[in-house]
Amino acid sequence: MNNKTKENKLFDEYLNNKQLPRQGFGNAFNYFSKLTPTKKRFLTKTRDSIIRSMGVTFRVYDNNKLIDRDWPLDLIPRIIKEKEWIEVKDGLIQRIKAVNLFIHDVYHKQEFLNKNPVLKSLILESPNYLKECSGIIPKNKIWANISGTDLIRDHRGNFFVLEDNLRVPSGVAYMLENRNVMKKVVTDLFNKYQVSPVDDYTSQLYTCLSNASYSKEKNKTIVILSPGVFNSAYFEHAYLAQQMGVDLVESSDLFLSKDNYVCLKTINGQKKVDVIYRRVNDNFLDPEVWEKDSVLGVPGIIKSWKEKKIAIVNAPGSGVADDKAVYAFVPKMIEFFLGEKSKLKQVKTYLCAFEKDKQYVLENISKLVLKPVNESGGYGILIGPNSTKKELSQYKLKIQSNPRNFVAQPLIKLSTTPTLIKTSIQPRHIDLRPFILSGNKTFVTNGGLTRVALKKGSTIVNSSQGGGSKDTWIVN
Repeated sequence: MNNKTKENKLFDEYLNNKQLPRQGFGNAFNYFSKLTPTKKRFLTKTRDSIIRSMGVTFRVYDNNKLIDRDWPLDLIPRIIKEKEWIEVKDGLIQRIKAVNLFIHDVYHKQEFLNKNPVLKSLILESPNYLKECSGIIPKNKIWANISGTDLIRDHRGNFFVLEDNLRVPSGVAYMLENRNVMKKVVTDLFNKYQVSPVDDYTSQLYTCLSNASYSKEKNKTIVILSPGVFNSAYFEHAYLAQQMGVDLVESSDLFLSKDNYVCLKTINGQKKVDVIYRRVNDNFLDPEVWEKDSVLGVPGIIKSWKEKKIAIVNAPGSGVADDKAVYAFVPKMIEFFLGEKSKLKQVKTYLCAFEKDKQYVLENISKLVLKPVNESGGYGILIGPNSTKKELSQYKLKIQSNPRNFVAQPLIKLSTTPTLIKTSIQPRHIDLRPFILSGNKTFVTNGGLTRVALKKGSTIVNSSQGGGSKDTWIVN
């Protein structure tokens, strides 16, 4: 393993400045360093065979065709010390508490918005703000029961929050399957560490969904609402349903009863549903309220939700805090709602909606990372230092035509970790998506889904954009 950490001023998570393994990383470093090319190829083939036999795939569009691809898992794990993770965990719990209080405030008194008038105008203009949700009180006032917060480490090794994912965060099934594969392929190495488990996630998810129900029945009827087999995350929908022992449904499987309860069609007749874990975007949930032509939602479901006859997780309207422009205000939210300082750092963010910020961005666009506020999956991002003059000029025009739609951040030198590229071990940039469940208590996964940019020098980690993944080991 040879990473030019000093030269590039990057933080290598395995190696210190003297190019020696960090404390606790020696076993993994030695294991992979001593592998012969033949052994590396053998382990890679074993991994591929297991992934195919387990049916772990993800879907992408290629030339307007939907293609299933084997899930890309790198065999070198990402390792994080438990002591360090506890601090991150505390910060994530604090953050999601404040964000949930913020969402509730948006749809009720708007006290925080009134203290931040620019944010208020941004929120009320946002496509993620759903006025139909005003006055609604979800169970325990929790709007985002399931969230995935993207974390990065800078060149000093400090964790930063990159963004919050609150609408339909995905990737947790791949986190779980990564662990299953790694246990089988690098068993000897896994057994040398005391790795914190992740396989309790689905039981925690089931409890979280049950907590969201308004029903007083002991055993809740929970379903996962999927857009269907052509959705890019369908593997995850099916996986979580199977693991929790709940029904995976599409809109045609559900209907509203005469008294506005959501019911499931079964071979034994109709069955009342208590909780819907929806993997359908807000605007498609109810054709009576939003997209009139939607075939992905259930007519009348919002009426049922308002009458507290069905719990919808995450609650419609929770995406108002998913906006990349809102991200800049989270430290203020934490102070306002919790009376605390933020425990996690976040990246400096310029809002082009502010005239001063817009001018700075336009003048320094070649040094910044530009993002549309409502896109996901790495789409629409422009990395200034890696862009041509033509690309920069075109993006400037986009910003000038619709400033509110764009934010900018300095280019953070993401940490790297050794990654197996064919039979060569090379440094690659990574990020991390832990998953947080908010119910009667808050649960944070032990680690999360580490995504890795497989292309040399790239910081784009999304699988849809050619990225891969790593198993994340929290070790003591």
